Amino acid sequence: MPTAPRICPLCEATCGLTLTIEGTRVTGARGDRDDVFSQGFICPKGASFGEVDSDPDRLRTPLVRKDGVLQEATWAEAFDTVAARIRPLVDAHGPNAVGIVLGNPNVHTMAGALYPPLLIGALRTRNLFTASTLDQMPKHVSSGLLFGDPFAVPVPDLDRTAHLLMLGANPLESNGSLCTAPDFPGKLKALRKRGGTLTVVDPRRTRTARLADRHLPIRPGADALFLAALTHTLFDEDLTDLGALDGHVEGVEEVREAVREFTPEAVAAACDLDALTIRTVARELAAAPSAAVYGRIGSSTVSHGTLASWLVDVLNVLTGNLDRPGGALFPLSATTPAPRPAGPGKGFALGRWTSRVSGHPEAKGELPMAALAEEIETEGEGRIRALITIAGNPVLSAPDGRRLDAALEALDFMVAVDPYLNETTRHADVVLPPPPPSQSAHFDFAFNGFAVHNQARFTPAAVPLEEGRMDECEIHARLVLAVSGMHGASPSAVDDLAIETTLAKAVTQEYSPAHGADPRAFAATLTGATGAERRLDLMLRLGPYGLTLDALREQPHGVDLGPLMPRVPQLLKTRSGRIELLPEPLAADLPRLRAALDTRPDALVLVGRRHLRSNNSWLHNAPSLNGGSNRCTLQVHPDDADRLGLADGKPARISAEGGELDVEVEITDAVRSGVVSLPHGWGHDRPGTRLTVAAARPGVNVNQLLDGSRLDPLSGTAVLNGFPVVVSPLL
Repeated sequence: MPTAPRICPLCEATCGLTLTIEGTRVTGARGDRDDVFSQGFICPKGASFGEVDSDPDRLRTPLVRKDGVLQEATWAEAFDTVAARIRPLVDAHGPNAVGIVLGNPNVHTMAGALYPPLLIGALRTRNLFTASTLDQMPKHVSSGLLFGDPFAVPVPDLDRTAHLLMLGANPLESNGSLCTAPDFPGKLKALRKRGGTLTVVDPRRTRTARLADRHLPIRPGADALFLAALTHTLFDEDLTDLGALDGHVEGVEEVREAVREFTPEAVAAACDLDALTIRTVARELAAAPSAAVYGRIGSSTVSHGTLASWLVDVLNVLTGNLDRPGGALFPLSATTPAPRPAGPGKGFALGRWTSRVSGHPEAKGELPMAALAEEIETEGEGRIRALITIAGNPVLSAPDGRRLDAALEALDFMVAVDPYLNETTRHADVVLPPPPPSQSAHFDFAFNGFAVHNQARFTPAAVPLEEGRMDECEIHARLVLAVSGMHGASPSAVDDLAIETTLAKAVTQEYSPAHGADPRAFAATLTGATGAERRLDLMLRLGPYGLTLDALREQPHGVDLGPLMPRVPQLLKTRSGRIELLPEPLAADLPRLRAALDTRPDALVLVGRRHLRSNNSWLHNAPSLNGGSNRCTLQVHPDDADRLGLADGKPARISAEGGELDVEVEITDAVRSGVVSLPHGWGHDRPGTRLTVAAARPGVNVNQLLDGSRLDPLSGTAVLNGFPVVVSPLL
């Protein structure tokens, strides 16, 4: 039976798969033992690839709204409609009349990496909203301020570290995030087996916490206080040692002064951890032969998310573990431009513009997703009148989905690039459905930048493009043409212009492999069956390893580019050319953290949770993934259940400032007292969707408990964890 290699696009681990093919259909998936990165590891999501790929609810033709009803249409009709509706709105009301929403699945495809920047550039809109402000933006902001580059995100060197301190992460369920690591569970077990130490800080006793040497059930939202106390202890007990970073860091003494008040004794009550334990963690971190601190969504989507993300790397710096083997290192992707010489850069700025209604500052060119509804609803110059969503479902993933649901109805026009009619795309006037992943080539542009081992893998489409389908890259290219006034031009013009623009810059840079070359001659050497593949080939040729697309094609299981290596000072792009340990925006936010020392803890707060068989809102329609432990229940500690009169398996009502929900109770001591847990991504109960399996077990939308007012001010990230709730039994 024929087989084909394929990189799994269903989570950040990017495992290699071997697909079984019958005719033009994927009938099975197993781990690729020869994959240079994943070496045969597979999780339930990867095993379900064929089922997800052939989901009968996937749209197969474009939809265009006629007389208020979405109807099947030709591709030509769909793009004609986009061109006819978008440009007049831009001409009449300006580029900010169009908003763009990029969802999480967008970064799991080649098209999603290559074309949205061109779409944003073509429209010149400042109204960009992405899943980052529901997840990882605090890390991008802290990295931008520390290192001058928001994409310079250090990852723990899992294969070599002797000590891992992990906050707000549950990689045994999530497979990792901002740390691309196939078989994350196996790597943690290997750490323990070689005598290393794993400390997990999490209000829930997750599967990851149960594997740890030490589990600290912190009070939700107190991560920044805990990290500040660790930092204080390093200074207080003279445990700092910059190691090889000495001479490349400024602001150390300023940090010492900034954390002076955050003693372990001062933060103990707020964290609900004793001071001696906090000091012990700091001492062990400093004494370890190598160590890494790693924080993820539980420490990111809280009120001090950017400060927590910053302090993670402050600890890595102060213990000499940043940019050293066994510590936290910066990956070097094969498509990253060849490294420039070390020296000062342009730095990173926040708040270059603000949102129109509430004045939220931009971060990394984005506005908070929580502000999208008000930008549509509020009349006046600059109101969003048209929206383009790409692989996004903010009605479920953003706070106050009911408000956004109603706001989308007020749009003049909406386009969705999405394979499904979901809770968001049901509002679209045009839906452009990409083909299943088996019919698309794949390269991980985004996740290779967070990988724990440098490698490069390319997999061509496993089966031919089905008749009537359009390649996803062509869909994106035609969308760019339709909104830019070039409707009707060949989609290759988009890729040709991107190549021409990239080469025009590269040939002038002394450190570029294309320096001094004739741009047209260089472009003529590029290979690839499509414009997107030619662009990939160009990026590989201009990258740090001198690879080509043909070289990757010859190695279907990938090219091993070696372990992560130190990259400081070359990667730094700060204005000083050094790591700026206490940038002004972070210093200005510290008084807010100091105020938290005296804040009375809320009686009951909510945290989310991840499921191994899910990825946010977009895998609930696969039968094999919608069951087992993947349940939308409210987890409650037995003591809280007794106090509140809750019964296992019975309904309860949970309420907060954004609304209330009725949900089944699951009593478990896996969640600490004073905390309840409800998973993210559910709520598939709206009419007009085509998600048969998901609608049969809809669950409730946890984000409906929020009204969008709770944000981390530096990053604009929604506070999705650690907010107060009231729970009562339903009689």
